[in-house]
Amino acid sequence: MSSEPRPIDSQPPVQEPPKAPGLLRSSGVVGVMTMLSRVLGLVRDMVIARYFGAGTAADAFFVAFKIPNFLRRLFAEGAFSQAFVPVLSSYREKRDISEVKRLVDAVAGSLGLVLLAVTLVAMLGAPVLTTIFAPGFLGDEVKFALASDMLRITFPYLLLISLTAFAGGVLNSYDRFAIPAFTPVLLNLSMIGAAIFLAPLMDEPVMALAWGVFIAGALQLFFQLPFLMRLGLLPRPRVDYKHEGVSRILKLMAPALFGVSVSQINLLLDTVLASFLQTGSVSWLYYSDRLAELPLGVFGIAIATVILPSLSRKHAAASKDQFAATLDWAVRAVLLIGVPAALALALLAEPLIATLFHYGEVTDRDVTMSAQSLRAYSAGLLAFMLIKVLAPGFFSREDTKTPVKIGVIAMVANMAFNLALIVPLAHAGLALATSISAWLNGYLLWRGLRKENVWKSQPGWPRFLMQLLVANAALAAVVFWLNAPVADWLAASGLQRATDMGILVVAGVAAYFVALALVGVRVRQFRQK
Repeated sequence: MSSEPRPIDSQPPVQEPPKAPGLLRSSGVVGVMTMLSRVLGLVRDMVIARYFGAGTAADAFFVAFKIPNFLRRLFAEGAFSQAFVPVLSSYREKRDISEVKRLVDAVAGSLGLVLLAVTLVAMLGAPVLTTIFAPGFLGDEVKFALASDMLRITFPYLLLISLTAFAGGVLNSYDRFAIPAFTPVLLNLSMIGAAIFLAPLMDEPVMALAWGVFIAGALQLFFQLPFLMRLGLLPRPRVDYKHEGVSRILKLMAPALFGVSVSQINLLLDTVLASFLQTGSVSWLYYSDRLAELPLGVFGIAIATVILPSLSRKHAAASKDQFAATLDWAVRAVLLIGVPAALALALLAEPLIATLFHYGEVTDRDVTMSAQSLRAYSAGLLAFMLIKVLAPGFFSREDTKTPVKIGVIAMVANMAFNLALIVPLAHAGLALATSISAWLNGYLLWRGLRKENVWKSQPGWPRFLMQLLVANAALAAVVFWLNAPVADWLAASGLQRATDMGILVVAGVAAYFVALALVGVRVRQFRQK
């Protein structure tokens, strides 16, 4: 019996996944993969600190890396993902496979063309971008030139990582969370390799880090393509801005640029102002921000990644009660992890900075100054995490106007707080201003969801808050009991610091979860589909 031959370049049909795993399990998978990435990220930063310290070269690289990295979070992980995933989920829920494939093709071609144009313009105008994002560097010709040269190498990362985020959005929409969550590991491995092996071969060693970023972007994109092919959704790029789905995405993206990414804009404003402060300020903020990003990325972003496609499907299916229950679950999950994480960062600021970064060129003073901004960031950690899970409550319903209004308010407030706090508190004032504005942003998002009757509090909140209070008190008591004076941490060897920190972390985590169990918190309470 003969059949019509299959074209050589055809892809396998799209495979609808089996029943979606529960949100707790999916969040756990993403959290584990993200933890691996973040731990390697800390190793990466330890390597950078050892080889480059917190001087001119490090400041220049952090600016050259922060510009495309900021735009990545703003466009790829921020506006684009929040607009693309709901539209793709709607297509998956309501339309056939062929229409889903056409949407993917059209988005790939349209997005790729825009990103290519932006990248070419940015590479040609690198000194202009450096002037805009780090105007304080204008007074230092060496630092300014170095940052501009590295920016020409790092900026194509935006093109590559945005396409990676596009591929990850498709995989997440089909409940393939592990691969996109693992992908950032490749960035950290690439930069570690560049610092150790490539830097000694270059006339300007820090340039190796810029090349490491570029190489990582290519690795991350090509790593995900086989998994898209397995789904049958490997795109064949086609520029089509008139496609109905592309039009919807573009319409949602414009206001979303401010909505979900306000915290990133605030962090960038910190860098701009920090460039006017004493040398080292940019690096101090970077090292402390990296530590604050660990719990935010492992738990906050993991939960947000999982709930966005889930909320989008529930909205498309008009399941209002399940939508509200999912949002409530996400907020409780964030509180369960975010409160102890913020408390631990505040109590252990100097020990953490010393353990991870007090090597090579990093001095005792660098540790102290970085710890100041880490405490300021820890004050807003819970707010940063809440923003990540509250914003999808709007974006999943294709409402980007409300978050943009809230985002503008928070950004203006952050600038006012920056100007008020930078004089008395220097770089730590910039970090504290970011935290305060994050709380304002989170509160306004929460109030908006309540006002629209989208999020309804589920039963058991008073008891849950009391359980959190008891468990965090136990955590604080153990940390105070076991912690040593800051001078001892600074004087200890690297091995001793790592050992003592390991004991503190294990003891604190054990005290927290044992206390939770004793007051009646159970894993089954957090199982949600």
